[in-house]
Amino acid sequence: MLPVAIAAQPLAASSFRDYGHVLSLAEAGRVYHGGLIENRRPHAQLDLSLALVDAGVLPFALRLFERHPFSAQAFIPIDVAGYLVTVCPDDGTGQPDPSRAVSFMAGPDQAIVYAAGAWHHPMVALQRPGRFAIVMWTTGDDGDEELVPLAAPMQVINKTS
Repeated sequence: MLPVAIAAQPLAASSFRDYGHVLSLAEAGRVYHGGLIENRRPHAQLDLSLALVDAGVLPFALRLFERHPFSAQAFIPIDVAGYLVTVCPDDGTGQPDPSRAVSFMAGPDQAIVYAAGAWHHPMVALQRPGRFAIVMWTTGDDGDEELVPLAAPMQVINKTS
């Protein structure tokens, strides 16, 4: 049996600000956001990757949280119907606090930048598989990413359900 469900709400910059930034891909012209990709290690290299993410459906079971303690991480939708963004604060000891997790449903015209050190669930495309460009700073060592499995899965549901 899954614990109390987290209701996913629409993604808005104001409700996501503690975890990073929401960028609109619908803005006309060219808008620069390079300063948002924070790097806390001078020897890191900028990494651009492309990912095809399998589709998930709501309700969705969360099984782990991850963070990138030294770099912000940007997800830029290339071809996606929508996606799920789930974040939680640090518990004060350097671990995620899933009891305070929040989930957002992002649209195909919204990119996100997780702040360096922000705990988040891996990307979940909704409705169909999705393609993303991912930008972050890496060194290729264990400091690039921390993964923490949850003791028990958590369920995310649609807020309107």
